[in-house]
Amino acid sequence: MPVFALFFPVDVAIAATALVHALNNALKLPLFGRGASWSVVRRFGLPAVAAAFLGAAALESLAGLEPLASYSLGGRTAEITPVKLVVAALIFFFALFELLPRFQRLSFDPRLLTAGGVLSGFFGGLSGHQGALRSAFLTKAGLNPEQFVGTNAVIGFLVDLARILVYGATFASGDLFQGDSSFGWSLVAVAAASAFAGLLLGRRFLKKVTMKTIQIMTGTLLLAVAVALGCGVI
Repeated sequence: MPVFALFFPVDVAIAATALVHALNNALKLPLFGRGASWSVVRRFGLPAVAAAFLGAAALESLAGLEPLASYSLGGRTAEITPVKLVVAALIFFFALFELLPRFQRLSFDPRLLTAGGVLSGFFGGLSGHQGALRSAFLTKAGLNPEQFVGTNAVIGFLVDLARILVYGATFASGDLFQGDSSFGWSLVAVAAASAFAGLLLGRRFLKKVTMKTIQIMTGTLLLAVAVALGCGVI
């Protein structure tokens, strides 16, 4: 989503990313979905889907609000809007999951699965950031690795479908990619193909990869994007 935000308005970037996520999770389903724990899907996933509708509706409402401030920077006008500030705050917060050991070890009591589904789904609908929270709740749900990956895939796919239904108003209005629509859809196609390639390569080399460097790089870049977005630069 932060990369899409370099090219499109933030609400459009979130909607476009939802398409990529949904396609990626759809590919995960036949690979990992059969290992899902359906009791956890019911307790966590169904509340997440319901909350995703609310989060996506909140995004649509925020996107319609007027800018709070604007200024000139390098010959262009930078606008600070409510939707940028909210999404920037969420990106900043979830970047901490990549950078701070305390957040990396975060987990919750299994009795909070339903509440966790609501929180994860709402933030998923609002900004697309749901994976870190979902994993924090599912790590204590008594799942083996196969069940964990499969359950994540099923819930992620359902949440993506829910928010795409709400974002559909953006697609139907023709505002998804104003100007050069062919460029916009081509970018989504390339991103989806890259996600597929990453998924297949990850499945093959998962046990050979050290995540620490990736987490630091990802977290640092997310913090930079959050600051730029909150300041209206992007």
